[in-house]
Amino acid sequence: MKKTVWISALLLMAATPVLAATNSCERVKADIEQRIIKNGVPENNFTLTIVPNDQVDPNNGQVVGHCANDTQKIVYTRTNDSAQ
Repeated sequence: MKKTVWISALLLMAATPVLAATNSCERVKADIEQRIIKNGVPENNFTLTIVPNDQVDPNNGQVVGHCANDTQKIVYTRTNDSAQ
């Protein structure tokens, strides 16, 4: 019984950084989004996307942040929403 509890505790501890990294990325993305909006860019004129480092394409947007111990990038893409 004690062995099962210890194994469960170790598995939970091992999974915590992965869960925290995702949460951290969402928090960083939200902070960047608020800064962009405060600088006068309408919310519907851009998107922010969390992308793994190896999938970043400089032709598809500008890297504006990073998260998850620099394993993911946050990419800003401007959209032209004419329905204002």
